[in-house]
Amino acid sequence: MTTKPKIVILLPDGIGLRNFAYSEFHTIGEKENFDIVFWNNTPFDLKTLGFTEIKIGNSKSHPLTETYKNARKQIELNLNIRRTKDRVYDTYRFPFSYTTVKKAIKSSVTQIMTFTHYSQYGLTRVRKKIKRKERKTLYYHQCLETLQKERPAFVFCTNQRPMTAIAPLLAAQELGIPTATFIFSWDNLPKATMVVETDYYFVWSDLMKKELLFYYPYIKEEQVFVTGTPQFESHFDTNKLLSKEVFFEQNDLDLNKKYICYSGDDVTTCPDDPKYLEDVAIAVRELNQKGHSLGIVFRRCPADFSNRYDSVLDEYKEVITPIAPLWKKIGDGWNTVLPTKADVDLQMNTTTYTELVINLGSSMVFDYVAHDKVCAFINYDVTHKKISDWSVKKIYNYVHFRSMPNHKSVLWIDSPQAIDGIIENAIATNSLVVENARKWFEIINQHPPQEASKRIWEAIKQIVR
Repeated sequence: MTTKPKIVILLPDGIGLRNFAYSEFHTIGEKENFDIVFWNNTPFDLKTLGFTEIKIGNSKSHPLTETYKNARKQIELNLNIRRTKDRVYDTYRFPFSYTTVKKAIKSSVTQIMTFTHYSQYGLTRVRKKIKRKERKTLYYHQCLETLQKERPAFVFCTNQRPMTAIAPLLAAQELGIPTATFIFSWDNLPKATMVVETDYYFVWSDLMKKELLFYYPYIKEEQVFVTGTPQFESHFDTNKLLSKEVFFEQNDLDLNKKYICYSGDDVTTCPDDPKYLEDVAIAVRELNQKGHSLGIVFRRCPADFSNRYDSVLDEYKEVITPIAPLWKKIGDGWNTVLPTKADVDLQMNTTTYTELVINLGSSMVFDYVAHDKVCAFINYDVTHKKISDWSVKKIYNYVHFRSMPNHKSVLWIDSPQAIDGIIENAIATNSLVVENARKWFEIINQHPPQEASKRIWEAIKQIVR
């Protein structure tokens, strides 16, 4: 009797839940005759989904790892500027904090380390120091014990960003177990978000592969698999689609109206988001006065539990219906707000039953083009900004927007006065924009998008068999 290869899926935080626990990823892996175990560092009980899991009890990194990690990011951004002569990489930095003595010390040490290690050689030294520090932790030795007990054929990490992934992957490599990480999002690589180093890397597209090899020259081409992301697979699963009548009844929507989705950003990305929502609401109100029957579905950023939209929602309640993402908040940080399986279905149904989406540079453009619908990007600054030096120009200058095949991949809202015309246009005809958005989708994500999980398992088979 042939033993099934055991594949350990490392969930260092909740970010990978949607892609690897709430998709068909697990089902496909079982059909491929793999023994799948989730190594779970989230508070979610995956046994309720019928999965085998090992809970991580003490994922405490070395006290200095965070400082080294922060220095690594700064050095990588500096080197990217030197290589490309492009100052866009400065915009990926977070400001140093000096609000407490502890934060001031950390910030100062990070800056000193960045200055003294500003070279490829210095960066290599920092990378090695991170590994040395993590190997000294109790967490690392517990990971060794877990892996010696489980004896997996492969350890697959669901995203490249968390410090809590370093020790488990180092432990696997120490024991000669092949490792891989999935690059979580389409904008991650230019931002210098790589924290782990693995034997293999799974990326969304040929473009992302090119980025990975450019930003991390120590990675070889044969280590990279182009698979696409399971993130968009749900849009092609009609089994989870509710009838329009049921969806509208569940969410207090009017069957006589057509709805526009406004998808919110977090406060850092878009501090003026409530004003943009208000501008859209004013435009919809005016369109309705002209004889249209429209409404807005407001889907806020899942990590935004603030009250900053309350006044707008109250003022325009006859126009705006909030449908909040079904995420769970289990702590204070952004990474402690975690998706649920129900939200995957909610987002898919919301996309199905709204005409278009309006936002500030969100990847929701790809969710909507999966349904042959357009996205309109906000492209103007409000008169009274919350933060004086913030601008939409900063957002659209990011490297990942350079993947857009042409300017007509979305509709551009260049002023509040343009919103009503763009909405009318989008509802009436959008074939050219959809076609261009589809080309963009094919650039940033391997197609067909509904087969990403299958491609990931095919890659794993190549590695372990």
